[in-house]
Amino acid sequence: MAKIALITGATSGIGAASANTFAAEGYNLILIARRENLLDAQAQQLVEQHSIKVKKIQADVRDKENINYVLETLPAEWKNVDVLVNNAGLSQGLDPIDKGDTEDWDRMIDTNVKGLLYVTKVVSGWMVERKKGHIINIGSIAGKEVYPAGNVYCATKHAVDALNKGMRIDLLPHGIKVTAINPGMVETEFSIVRFKGDENRAKKVYDGLEPLIAQDIADAIWYVVSRPAHVNINDMLIMPTAQATGTIVKRN
Repeated sequence: MAKIALITGATSGIGAASANTFAAEGYNLILIARRENLLDAQAQQLVEQHSIKVKKIQADVRDKENINYVLETLPAEWKNVDVLVNNAGLSQGLDPIDKGDTEDWDRMIDTNVKGLLYVTKVVSGWMVERKKGHIINIGSIAGKEVYPAGNVYCATKHAVDALNKGMRIDLLPHGIKVTAINPGMVETEFSIVRFKGDENRAKKVYDGLEPLIAQDIADAIWYVVSRPAHVNINDMLIMPTAQATGTIVKRN
């Protein structure tokens, strides 16, 4: 029977690249995303290209009641999740703390921390019953250091960093692996979302350097998942060659 990977934030960026990678490796997929039109197109493409099965879930991970319902009402065979990729996450705004938008703060905390927890609580329960599984949490360089005006976003990713360690301890008796993947600068929709659709401002983030692309991170995710059963990659920090820290980069 084919293995199953569940991916949140599945229709763009790292989530979409990861879905393609797992599909190419023969995994059946549970894809969670907010945008139904993209989800439909993605599922059709993956089924046609890789002859796998896809279960689509149009949902927002921030909605605790709904995410619990859609997961718990999955058919039993779809609850045998081997890999969970907690990818859904975002940054909103880039303002100093005294000028921050509290709605932006709520959205980041609700998505990056609480949404991750809501999904993990359900899926880790299934893994505990089976005594196997692998949870991949997508963090950030922002979870390792803090940069100017990154305040709340950095705080959410520091929280994810702590949760990685806590999950690893809690799930160790059940044989479940937990891995943190922490990217530096990756050119996806991330900056467009951060700057609320301002594509020119988003593009300037990557001016004069070659950033990572989503497939780079998907390749790293597949690497850690494909290690032997006795090997767990606890924490991986991945940066473009042109980036040394969260703020120090080399631009041409």
